[in-house]
Amino acid sequence: MDQSENKYPSKPSRVRYNVVALAIALAVLSYVQRVALSQAAGPISRDLHLSKAQMGLAFGAFGLSYALFELPMGLLGDRFGVRRVLLQIVLAWSAFTALTGVAWNAGSLVLIRFCFGAGEAGCFPNLTRMLSVWLPKRERFFAQSLMWACTRWGGAATPPLVLASISLFGWRWAFALFALLGIVWCGVFFFWFKDDPAAHKGVDAGELELLESSRVLTTHQRGHGKTWLSILVTPQVFFLVLQYFCFSFVWYFYITWLPTYLREGRGQSAGHAAALSVLPLLFGGFGSLISGLASVHVPRRALAFGGFLSTAILLFLFTRVHAVLPAMLCMATASFCSDLTMPISWNACVEIGGPFTATVAATMNMFGNLAGFVAPVIGGLILQRTGGSWNLLIYLMVGAATVSALCWLYLDPENADRQPAVLLNSRGPLVQDAAL
Repeated sequence: MDQSENKYPSKPSRVRYNVVALAIALAVLSYVQRVALSQAAGPISRDLHLSKAQMGLAFGAFGLSYALFELPMGLLGDRFGVRRVLLQIVLAWSAFTALTGVAWNAGSLVLIRFCFGAGEAGCFPNLTRMLSVWLPKRERFFAQSLMWACTRWGGAATPPLVLASISLFGWRWAFALFALLGIVWCGVFFFWFKDDPAAHKGVDAGELELLESSRVLTTHQRGHGKTWLSILVTPQVFFLVLQYFCFSFVWYFYITWLPTYLREGRGQSAGHAAALSVLPLLFGGFGSLISGLASVHVPRRALAFGGFLSTAILLFLFTRVHAVLPAMLCMATASFCSDLTMPISWNACVEIGGPFTATVAATMNMFGNLAGFVAPVIGGLILQRTGGSWNLLIYLMVGAATVSALCWLYLDPENADRQPAVLLNSRGPLVQDAAL
């Protein structure tokens, strides 16, 4: 709880914590629905007679459209409000999740997954805006850490969930079932959530006062003689985007090709592959959560550099470990190390972007999801043209993690050169530094 609450004669209401729960639920749901395809890749490939390259293109179609539509959907959230845009986003992606179950060939699957990616675009920039309005400064960074941890754990729970659903209903009906989860979330969100805490009848005067500095962030233009374009062309943003692209290049392996690798490269059954696929996302969730605690004592720049360098080393060692379980523990620890950087990267968007935080965040996530197109497509081409050379793909991931580490030799967002924003509320000047 924010220590500033102690200044009020009675404790403020806690409606904001329900908003955090809604944000986490949606973040988890988005990852469950995007990870589902990797677990269904086997039966889908058999039924639709897809090659590795075609399956890789289906994986990558999501990342491409997500990247292309990320910035526009973030801008729409700023203009029309989180409530309106998130409802449209979730309804759209739920529809295309269900339509995945009616794909009849490679082209239809790629098109549907492209539309699904467009539907999910803008989710996290809008969630970031939502948390910025509904949380005081001191609660935002930990909320981001918790949200990203839960998305990883949601993704970790997906393989056995998808496997069980496919076994019971078949892969086509399983996607329809996952789509219903999004519809349920929309119903709760529509009737309960408000863009402005002042419009929510459950928020009392104490909580409203606590959130005053957060509310003005969305109703006042702040600037220091800079434009959003001048921020985006700075070296800090370039290296921030590059490190996140390379991070995502590695991470997308876990939610696309990993189950196939375990079956074909390590000789595991579908059940064992689903169980082992849990480990990288499970460990990654702990990495995100611990980052929120460790960053209080360890410089975030050093934590990010060490996390990425450790990832590169552990992924290289993974190719040298022959026993399946030790190898997967090695990969899971690599995922833990790289996910230490997740809250740091998103908080860097605030420190570097200042009044253009949403723009910087959307740009970073756009290129991160561009890697979601590049990585699985390149993976599919490598596997098809080399007859299944998985180690070559892993070595590319080692190189990407190394590049991410090198970026943090330059990046220093905590010392980003910007002035505090001076905002005016009804009681006079208020100095507020944006932070997650």
